Amino acid sequence: MRAVGLTVNGIPVIETVEPRMHLADLLRERLGLTGTHLRCEQGACGACTLLIDGQPARSCITYAVLCEGAQITTIEGLEDDPVMAALRQAFTAEHGLQCGFCTPGMLITARDIVSRLPAADERRVRLELSGNLCRCTGYVGIVRAIRRVLEQRRAGALAASAAEPRRLGPVGSRHGGPVTGAASVPLVAAIGDDAPPAFGEGDLGLAGKKPNIEIRQSFVIARPRREVWYFLAEVERVVPCMPGATLSSSRGDRLQGQLAIKLGPIAAAFNGEARVIRDEAMQRGMILGAGRDRFSASRASAEIEYELSAEQGGAATRVDITVRALLLGPLAQFGRSAIVSDLAARISDMFARNLERRLAGSSDAMDEATGPIQAGSLLRAVIVARVKKMLARLWGKSRR
Repeated sequence: MRAVGLTVNGIPVIETVEPRMHLADLLRERLGLTGTHLRCEQGACGACTLLIDGQPARSCITYAVLCEGAQITTIEGLEDDPVMAALRQAFTAEHGLQCGFCTPGMLITARDIVSRLPAADERRVRLELSGNLCRCTGYVGIVRAIRRVLEQRRAGALAASAAEPRRLGPVGSRHGGPVTGAASVPLVAAIGDDAPPAFGEGDLGLAGKKPNIEIRQSFVIARPRREVWYFLAEVERVVPCMPGATLSSSRGDRLQGQLAIKLGPIAAAFNGEARVIRDEAMQRGMILGAGRDRFSASRASAEIEYELSAEQGGAATRVDITVRALLLGPLAQFGRSAIVSDLAARISDMFARNLERRLAGSSDAMDEATGPIQAGSLLRAVIVARVKKMLARLWGKSRR
């Protein structure tokens, strides 16, 4: 195994990889950047095309260890790029995609054409596209889309310039120095290792990274604010209120524990560490955490902010929570669904009910307070509720 440092979409990353791991696997499996597609894995189809130091390259035949110090840009990192925005619009208008599998790599190549060859005609465009295979469109719509954006650039409606070659990375067989930045947590060396992961101070929370999950939730507890505030300081009593959560140790403001979740045949247990920060005067707090599931190699970093305010003349407390999380690895796909917000709302409701029962000293069983979160049953309930709302809206329109 060898540590490699590179910058991915503007974020410094340090990963421990096998020398034979190619860049596409590093991006997809470790960092959750699945916009880089894999098909032939021989550098022939172009589906895995991305930018290394500003130049298109095949990530399936590029070893990750050769990218020490390089700047990697995937399709996700070009979301706000003006040329890419124009190309997305043109691909839609000219029907330049069907199944979409080749589209990320095709867009990367198209952006390079527009930036590097503003005078390209149809023949040159087709020549430049020859390394990107498409089985659906026949290329007609793709070529029209690229020519449309080229015309916009020639008309002065779009500013673009080709990236200047840099000293780094495998494109051009150049090599650069190391990247410094927040180190990613390496994978557990052996599957049977149950030791809790060690996280440094800089590993907890997002550390400036952009989250791929952001949720805001609120709930009201029928207890006075000061009582709720002091109860939240007793982590040994609070953690069991969260479905799927267990606490293994607590030292000052540092906690170690696990969050388990089960979705059908998929089960994950994130072992991690958190730091609790509390503002007594404002009665608000923040939790910075990080964890990983050793079986799927998925990782999560999160920042949770909460604030208390009095309700019902002080007889109740409103708890406002903001969760910002970055989920990486195979399980990251679940964080991209809009249903996640509804799912989180249901889990928040369960947490609030459990919290209220604890505060009241009730001996009633708590909602799924032990064992993993049964996300499958919660997800079914969310989908049923959404269908009912949709049918109610349609029924209301039909009666007008």
